[in-house]
Amino acid sequence: MRKLARRRGKITQGAQRGCRKCAVKKTKAENKARRQVDKAARKAAARSKAAEKKAAAQSAPAQQVDPATPPPLTSAPVGKKAAKALLKADKQTAKAIKKGEFGTVTPGNAKKIVGIAKIVGPLLLPYALRAVSTVRESYDRSRARKLGVPVDDLGKFTGHGASLHARIAGDSVALRDLREQSTGEERGHARTYADQAEARLAQLTSAVRAAERMPSPRRRSAHRAVDQELSRIESELLTRFGVPTG
Repeated sequence: MRKLARRRGKITQGAQRGCRKCAVKKTKAENKARRQVDKAARKAAARSKAAEKKAAAQSAPAQQVDPATPPPLTSAPVGKKAAKALLKADKQTAKAIKKGEFGTVTPGNAKKIVGIAKIVGPLLLPYALRAVSTVRESYDRSRARKLGVPVDDLGKFTGHGASLHARIAGDSVALRDLREQSTGEERGHARTYADQAEARLAQLTSAVRAAERMPSPRRRSAHRAVDQELSRIESELLTRFGVPTG
């Protein structure tokens, strides 16, 4: 009886082990089938997404969008090669987003940017140079108008005291005109005044040049003194030209 009971126990344990093996095999088979279904669904979704992106790129008008926002998608058939390329691009984009590198410069996309720049750069260079030249000309005209000098003479007046140098040059021209236009008894007085004023303008020019190398507070103080002296000379010039300054 004991031997029979032992034999029955062994048979029962063997049957239980067999049932567990069957359950494990069944579970593995079900998991494998589920993975295959999920993989097929992902592939189908990727193909559909690639087709929609391709159709959107072909049908939608060109517009500026945020690089972090994907374009609107529409369903349309697309070729197998194009769908494959788009699927690969989607995977790379998803990988970049997962790593936090989407929209940032990395060694990988830096090489692509450099390659694109080598191709596009020579084509855009003439337009860039033309734009820079236009901006430069506009700036020079504005600066010359502010200083009251011709654009061609703009290079003569540089530094912090450029406006003072321009005023001194203008006053020198006015003194020359005063000397030439004076007639009769006023000619002697006009020439004497012009010589004295030109000597003073030469001193002021040297003072402005020396102030360029001074600290900012002292330079501003020197410029104020020169400005006051120039205002006095200009008032005297206007009076001699018969223009009241009261």
